[in-house]
Amino acid sequence: AGALGVALDETTSASDVADLLRAFAEGQPTAVAAAPAAITSPFARTSGFLAHPVFNRHHSETEMLRFLRRLEAKDLSLTTSMIPLGSCTMKLNASSEMFPVSWPAFSRVHPFAPADQTAGYREVFATLEAWLAEITGFAAVSLQPNAGSQGEYAGLLAITSWHASRGQGQRKVCLIPTSAHGTNPASAAMVGLSVVPVACDKHGNVDLKDLRAKASAHADDLACLMVTYPSTHGVFEDGIREVCRIVHEFGGQVYMDGANMNAQVGLCSPGDLGADVCHLNLHKTFCIPHGGGGPGMGPIGVASHLIPFLPGHAVIPLGSGANRAEGAVSAAPWGSASILLISWVYIAMMGPDGLTEATKIAILNANHIAKRLSPFFPVLYRAANGLVAHECIVDVRGFKATAGIEVEDVAKRLIDYGFHAPTMSFPVPGTLMIEPTESESLEELDRFCDAMIGIHAEITAIAEGRMDRADNPLKNAPHTAAAVTASTWTHPYSREQAAFPAPWTRLHKFWPAVARIDNVYGDRNLMCSCPPMAEYA
Repeated sequence: AGALGVALDETTSASDVADLLRAFAEGQPTAVAAAPAAITSPFARTSGFLAHPVFNRHHSETEMLRFLRRLEAKDLSLTTSMIPLGSCTMKLNASSEMFPVSWPAFSRVHPFAPADQTAGYREVFATLEAWLAEITGFAAVSLQPNAGSQGEYAGLLAITSWHASRGQGQRKVCLIPTSAHGTNPASAAMVGLSVVPVACDKHGNVDLKDLRAKASAHADDLACLMVTYPSTHGVFEDGIREVCRIVHEFGGQVYMDGANMNAQVGLCSPGDLGADVCHLNLHKTFCIPHGGGGPGMGPIGVASHLIPFLPGHAVIPLGSGANRAEGAVSAAPWGSASILLISWVYIAMMGPDGLTEATKIAILNANHIAKRLSPFFPVLYRAANGLVAHECIVDVRGFKATAGIEVEDVAKRLIDYGFHAPTMSFPVPGTLMIEPTESESLEELDRFCDAMIGIHAEITAIAEGRMDRADNPLKNAPHTAAAVTASTWTHPYSREQAAFPAPWTRLHKFWPAVARIDNVYGDRNLMCSCPPMAEYA
């Protein structure tokens, strides 16, 4: 008690320390001597550091920029073409939304800074929470979870804590449809819940009869249902409200996975559909970049009865959720606060009408792709009206029997056309899940469809014997510049067909850095790619 801690880091200078001491001494001279700048033995480092050639090869800004550009050229990003990864929502991360992240006033604030020094941030938090609550139809929002999976964890903790507060701590069963994201059962297990799978019908929807049977069987210990809407199969389920009613009937809560929220914003909301808690992937629906694995944000919205069980924090009071037993789910009270600015700017610039229009276009784009590809690739799931939601699953499993072609062959061949592959084998093995988002133009959508149709033509040629079953553009994809320009070419198809299968590839060609690799072998065997020791000399 009565102690005061001062945190210093590698950016703290000697003058900063002097100013700090002067402040404590009320401007009077201090008798504290300066510490020696050198670290004495045995703490001084004797080994070399940053000895890899990459840290010592580029000695001018020009060389450094060219090095970075060469690295960038190896990456198939949105600067190249659309990234149609299903369930990932790889929409545009606009530059105007990104600027505030680099502003010192936002980027140099400590997470535990006093409230009177963070008034601007507090206003951002309050406004964003209010906007997200309105969008989701919930009573309150916590910005603390740092990822969708962490949002699941926080939401399930809120549910289990609510049950315990009512003397029903025995409710430890979590119902999860078999089509769910893999994080759902993992999160349930982390909070001590037992997972009971719920079947899906032939249309990919939650089987209401099986749901009722499972909920009834666990009426005394049912904690919750985790459900995604639109479904992981890319369909708006007609029975979603009935799903929520059944779970509530047997004493459970409904956790809605917000992975597909990009198809809901402005048209419907989890709260209105009957959910009790939902996480939002701000790094998907609300434009925070998430390529390469981060950073993510997974705020949760909750109905009014769950507000007391939102994440709290031991250092920074967070209102009604501050004293809940589980405490924080993230080290910082508002998670990765600086990137919340991106979503704030996105929502502020779009406004209610713009957000709704974006949702409509995302759904329209997915249905355009489904319509164009359906004569060539079966679209696995549709709603009763024949439409999909914001993404669609195309089935390529039949080509294995007719042409020996598997889903990976199609995915790799798309690289030759200049496209990142859609999501492979999720949620259905051997299929491609395509999500175009609202960011792509009709021209780009048609270019992707033309690529897929071109690949189908190649598969047909293989099936009809006009192309070799083992040595063909799909089995050998992707084709690198080194392979195409080699002095010898042994394949029965032309170099042109290998590298320039569509007209647009001549105008802007993305060259893959490597050819086909053995994924399974690579996963099981560590291959060191470090330079030999001779290069460190």
